[in-house]
Amino acid sequence: MNGGEVGKKMPYFVVIEEQGPHWDDECSMRDQKGWDEHAVFMDALAEEHFVILGGPLGNYAKHRAMLILNAPNEVVLRKKIAEDPWMRTGVLPDYRDLFLGASPWKTNLRAGR
Repeated sequence: MNGGEVGKKMPYFVVIEEQGPHWDDECSMRDQKGWDEHAVFMDALAEEHFVILGGPLGNYAKHRAMLILNAPNEVVLRKKIAEDPWMRTGVLPDYRDLFLGASPWKTNLRAGR
């Protein structure tokens, strides 16, 4: 977070990702080419609180994952996600085609509040 963002509450975004053209249907998610690099990248985003929650979604014909992201706007969100090694290699689609949905999300309920 840069100095101008400290103390400023950023909106959450709900993002649905779908597999890209180089996703190998014969392999599990963790066996995809470049898994280790992708995992390190995503762990770093979680460490900096850009990714709040993330993981694969149910039983679809294509791999899908949902992410809850903490970003000031969709432009920043897309730029940051575009750095994912899986996007650069096509395991996930190019960032311009990335999202089945990227929606701002206002939370009204939270445990422990």
